[in-house]
Amino acid sequence: MEYFKIRGGKKLSGEITVNSSKNAAVALLMGALINKGKTTLKNVPQIEEVNRLFEVLESIGVRFERKDRDITIIVPKKIEIDKIDKKSAHKTRSIILLIGALAGKLKGYSIPQAGGCRLGSRTIMPHLFALEKLGIKIGTTKDNFEVKAGNLESGRKIVLYEKGDTVTENVLLVAAQVAGKTTIKMASANYMVQDVCFFLEKLGVKIRGIGTEVLEVEGSRSIEKDISYEISEDPIEAMFFISLAASTKSEILIKRCPIDFLELELLKLEKMGFKYQIVKRYESKNGKTNLADIRTFTSDLKALPEKIHPLPSNGINIDNLPFFVPIGISAKGK
Repeated sequence: MEYFKIRGGKKLSGEITVNSSKNAAVALLMGALINKGKTTLKNVPQIEEVNRLFEVLESIGVRFERKDRDITIIVPKKIEIDKIDKKSAHKTRSIILLIGALAGKLKGYSIPQAGGCRLGSRTIMPHLFALEKLGIKIGTTKDNFEVKAGNLESGRKIVLYEKGDTVTENVLLVAAQVAGKTTIKMASANYMVQDVCFFLEKLGVKIRGIGTEVLEVEGSRSIEKDISYEISEDPIEAMFFISLAASTKSEILIKRCPIDFLELELLKLEKMGFKYQIVKRYESKNGKTNLADIRTFTSDLKALPEKIHPLPSNGINIDNLPFFVPIGISAKGK
């Protein structure tokens, strides 16, 4: 498409249901690799990055049984990493989670870099620094990560170089496969990381500190359980609909919003004059995520007296920051 035709001034009506989290889904697909039993992920979002990971995992021998949005994952005894679909792997940055997921299965393996060397050493340094503490050595070539994971180490205390979501997930996947306790400091407390923790708990991994920046993980060298896990709803998608309602002065009902990850955004909006009502509170189907149905009302917005900025955790999610642009355009003031 070379151009967009925009016809503004329209109001929205009706109700919409928030889908499950893509960022959690891709991490859980990788997490399923550590399980020798059958893993069923329920309510998997139908989105292209997820489809690319299906292609990658199928290429290395993983089988899928599909029933609507429920996917059962069957991991082979032998991972054929040399047959990995490089074309699909290059299209998703989540491929870096294969490093942690395969650490307990393979002593040496090569993982394609997403986008080749354009990822850059700066982006992967938090992974390198954290995983080397667990006995994993990672080298880089123009197109690949060269991984040696023959001697995983337990009893480690790891301070993450950067409070990132993916690096926290990578360390969690390794720690889950190591007998003994691993302590992760400066961990991300973001929604997708919490989903990974809840998922690992179902596999028998003991985790303390979920939702904080210090996680204590007691893993196992062998995990074999048939489990089913329902993916939590996506706060980013929920915020998208909230932004639509606020910027178009529309009255709509947004169902299944993961409220714990939207409270600061809603507080900022409330101070901008946004009117809404939480009409119902309840738990997600996995029994872990707090949900709410939010009804929005026609609102006249005004600018906040201070800036709106993101933080890695306990702040506005950086993925939600763009949604404040149309809101800001609709608000009076600077």
